[in-house]
Amino acid sequence: MTKRKIEIMDTTLRDGEQTSGVSFSISDKLTITQLLIEELQVDRVEIASARVSEGEFEAVKAVMEWAESNGYTEKIEVLSFVDNGVSIDWMVNAGVRVQNLLTKGSLNHLTYQLKKTPEQHFSEIAQVIKVSHDKNIETNVYLEDWSNGMRSSREYVLQYLDFLATQPIKRVLLPDTLGILTPSETFDFISLLRSKYPKLHFDFHAHNDYDLGTANVLEAVKAGANGLHLTVNGMGERAGNAPLASAVAVINDFLPEVEINLIESSIYKVSKLVETFSRVRIPANKPIVGDNVFTQTAGIHADGDNKKNLYFNDLLPERFGRKRKYALGKTSGKANIEKNLQELGLKLNDDDLKRVTQRVIELGDKKETVTQEDLPYIISDVLDSKLYEEKVVVESYVLTNSKGLRPSATISVCIEGKLIETNAQGDGQFDAFMNALSKVYDEKNLTLPKLIDYAVRIAPGSDSDALCETIITWETENKTFITRGLDSDQTVSAIKSAQKMLNII
Repeated sequence: MTKRKIEIMDTTLRDGEQTSGVSFSISDKLTITQLLIEELQVDRVEIASARVSEGEFEAVKAVMEWAESNGYTEKIEVLSFVDNGVSIDWMVNAGVRVQNLLTKGSLNHLTYQLKKTPEQHFSEIAQVIKVSHDKNIETNVYLEDWSNGMRSSREYVLQYLDFLATQPIKRVLLPDTLGILTPSETFDFISLLRSKYPKLHFDFHAHNDYDLGTANVLEAVKAGANGLHLTVNGMGERAGNAPLASAVAVINDFLPEVEINLIESSIYKVSKLVETFSRVRIPANKPIVGDNVFTQTAGIHADGDNKKNLYFNDLLPERFGRKRKYALGKTSGKANIEKNLQELGLKLNDDDLKRVTQRVIELGDKKETVTQEDLPYIISDVLDSKLYEEKVVVESYVLTNSKGLRPSATISVCIEGKLIETNAQGDGQFDAFMNALSKVYDEKNLTLPKLIDYAVRIAPGSDSDALCETIITWETENKTFITRGLDSDQTVSAIKSAQKMLNII
């Protein structure tokens, strides 16, 4: 069976740039255009609006010079206006060969914004199309507010399309400008136009005000739309446009009779680049491209993945150039830990695995972030604790560090069931802690080992809230040994390391 081809037009650089606070530079626009066409292989890219600014002109000119030298001029489009040829001159000077002419798709817009009759509007549009044709510029026509037009002034929309069917244009672009359509309306409206105008090429342009953008895209294609307008990361005015990643996944998975050229494995790379250039963060739970969407958190899910991939669906991360992750935290089970250990090339026996799992859960309960890179430190910490019986416990402590005063520590230590409390000052919080500890051991006529090395490290690539491992080297008359402490707070991890020392001696 021959599949029906759907064109994908990306409008991140035009409609997506209307996201509040976003402005792409010349180099941004050029780089993103190159990626969209050569990496993602979208069919067309709408890169700008005519007449906006001198900077926009220079950006379009740079993109068109690149497109000309690489044979992509027909893939680059610019929004233009019915303005007595001003937009056309602007495009000719910039080297543009395809215009998307903005016109009125509802009687309300025509009557109250332009204050013109349909006949006046159509006459002016015909003149723009003729001049564009004479200047070798291909024309697509936007019906702004088309969705409201279909609801409230359908006769006008059909009258307008009757006129456009007589014009030398390539595509009719149908925007849901205010994002008001339901999926059933989208299907019904486009089905009606498809049956009445079988020779016209219709693009559908969805906005996401009700979070129905992707659903409406699906129904538009089912109804016979020939093309779709999408944006990377769903960028756009207000709630944004239909997101490219979701729309492509939905079409590929649910409409087997349809074909799109776009390369799925490049979606994530382009998405992250646009995030960087736009400075608009991708929500962690955004389908396909969000940080969390391929992360299993619950231990039962990781266990199910080990047993015939019970929690997999068709949205496999590898399709989009990504990998599945297994979160570490309070809902982690042994299966989560095992999955992460496999990634690191590590294996533990059942007893050690249980102990490591319990430690990860404890850390998660304290709302501490645990990453795969932390696991070797946690394993080291847990396995160290098996080497001795815990007879000494630092029950509580108060550490102070104030401007103009020496740091101090008040501690309570339980030694073989007896609680001892004392305080001391020092050159730093941990030094004050160790001085207080020395006072406790002096009272018992015991000598503490000498601290001869103190090292702190966090996992490579970690953030400021990462787990911190403090490694302390101690020396007695008879031996030198090392203890490790693990916590998100550097001083606390040092105290934990010192407690291990107390039990070893």
